[in-house]
Amino acid sequence: MIRKIGWIGTKTIIIALIIIVFFASGLIDAQEAGYFKNPIIPGFNPDPSICRVGEDYYLVTSSFEWFPGLPIYHSKDLVNWEQIGYVLNRPSQLQLKEGLPHSSGLWAPTIRYHNGIFYVINTATGAGGNFYVTSEKPEGPYSEPVFIENAPGIDPSLFFDDDSRCWYCGSINGSKKIPPRKYPAEDRIYIQELDLQTGRFKGERHIVTSGYAINSPYAEAPHIYKIKGKYYLLIAEGGTWEDHAVTMFTADSVTGPYTPFISNPLLTHRYLGNNIDITTIGHADIVQTQYGDWYAVMLGVRPVEGYNMLGRETFLTNIVFQGDVPIFNPGKGRVLAIDKKPNLPWTPVAKPNERDDFDKPELSLCWNFLRTPFTKWYTIEAEKSRIRIEVRTENIEGLGNPSLIARRVQHHKFEALCKMVFNPSISNEEAGMVIMQNNKFNYRLVKVIKEGKNIVQLFKTENDRGLLIAEKEINSTNIYFKISGDKLIYRFWAGTSEYELKQLGNDQDATICSSNKADSFIGPFIGMYCSSNGQLLRKKEYALFDWFEYKEITGNTNK
Repeated sequence: MIRKIGWIGTKTIIIALIIIVFFASGLIDAQEAGYFKNPIIPGFNPDPSICRVGEDYYLVTSSFEWFPGLPIYHSKDLVNWEQIGYVLNRPSQLQLKEGLPHSSGLWAPTIRYHNGIFYVINTATGAGGNFYVTSEKPEGPYSEPVFIENAPGIDPSLFFDDDSRCWYCGSINGSKKIPPRKYPAEDRIYIQELDLQTGRFKGERHIVTSGYAINSPYAEAPHIYKIKGKYYLLIAEGGTWEDHAVTMFTADSVTGPYTPFISNPLLTHRYLGNNIDITTIGHADIVQTQYGDWYAVMLGVRPVEGYNMLGRETFLTNIVFQGDVPIFNPGKGRVLAIDKKPNLPWTPVAKPNERDDFDKPELSLCWNFLRTPFTKWYTIEAEKSRIRIEVRTENIEGLGNPSLIARRVQHHKFEALCKMVFNPSISNEEAGMVIMQNNKFNYRLVKVIKEGKNIVQLFKTENDRGLLIAEKEINSTNIYFKISGDKLIYRFWAGTSEYELKQLGNDQDATICSSNKADSFIGPFIGMYCSSNGQLLRKKEYALFDWFEYKEITGNTNK
């Protein structure tokens, strides 16, 4: 009998491994296999919040110092997501001004739907504080922000009770906040009624918890739900890295008192060590499907040899209630890279084009700016299928809004290419491609003029110290650039043809664009760039980009 059970267990493991291998290699279809692959939204997409309207699901994530702010996604099946817009896409809505440090800006949004209106509430760190916006359509346009007076802390959320009263739930972190901490890890979650017509608080403020244990710091990311007549408070604890966790509390009244579940933390990977495939799981939000099932979205990291190379991404797992206790992924207790898909109609979405030919009047939704562009310094010439980017004095090593149009890196193995036309007139001018974590950690692959010759140069900036890695003469108006990533290695290429590129310099250390080394909450971005590096120009100069391509690579990138 023991041998039989052992064989059954071994057989189950073998079958599971075969499914994982075949699914990961794309040899079987997700719908046919009944499995999906995490993360559901790859690349820098942390702090997810979700809501359902009928059969449609909407999700927003943090965007920090990048503009437009707060990407918003739509799905029918919780697995296949399509970006439909940004919550904050006008400079009047989002004042990410010069001098804003990296990893500041928009933290931890919450999206909710009530009586025909979508509400997104958020913290603008270094840019105004806690605010909310509204729209009748999930893709927007959203209103101008309503900043909330006397709303300390971060990570606000809204809860609409059955009587339509709106409750604000926020997190007070740090020893200098009021009221002061009674013990080192005492961060506070508070609840107070909010008048959405005036943006002002009403009534008494209630501090409802500081976490499930006195040694558990960073109580934040609170969300309130009402399930079968009871109030549930879901929060994050332990910080956003390897000690991250999800905990939950219940109460009979929205203002408490809230009692922690004895099984807290309900979800964490902290016990699994740092060498597993997914770490830092936490900062969750939950949703019930139209069929009564429950699911959670949360942030996590797929490390490569301990390095966070893509930023925090959005993951999905199921929940089953046993009595009043939510069990995350029963029988497994963790978020899996491959898991059973939800019981929802499978609804694939069209993949974005790998190559952007700039043949439409507006930028594709993948593109972002570093801080708010208060003036428009680029032009899409759709009839010529190209984008014209103005050379300006700002550069990526400052804290301004440089002439940079970039997108998220979403894969551990990727390839990005572009075709550029650029004729610099002075030695300080440069244009080309950038891959960066922030102003202190980045690479620049650019064309310059040097002693009257057209030169391509590769610069590395690590810990705010710049270094010229390599350079070569390429005597051509048209320049083709490529940056490829292979886990912990970046390679940089240039040439006069898309098909005849030569590597510039040796293999480079990609970990300088990791969150570990760059001390940053975001993930790397890659894109098009030009600058005069502080030197004023006598006339306007431009770099022309005919196209930009980004794609995942499944094989060897050393080619």
